[in-house]
Amino acid sequence: MNSEISASQLAGEPGNQKTYNLVINGQQETVSDHQLTYEQVVRLAFPAGPFDILYSVSYANPHGHDGTLAPGQKTVVKDGMSFNVVKTNRS
Repeated sequence: MNSEISASQLAGEPGNQKTYNLVINGQQETVSDHQLTYEQVVRLAFPAGPFDILYSVSYANPHGHDGTLAPGQKTVVKDGMSFNVVKTNRS
């Protein structure tokens, strides 16, 4: 029985099967990463790219503060977060 307890404890460890339900540009997404980078969010929003342009990434967190992401930045993911990713117009 000790091996069963160990197996269930292992399955319950942080990061081992935890998923987070997010909304990205109005589409439901499920991720298993506890943190997402700007680049990961952009790829979730626009899987086919293009990736050689800048995007504006903002997020709303029902369990904390809202914010924005710039290239190279990351945020901690919470269940129910929503992201808005739009192509940035540059001249």
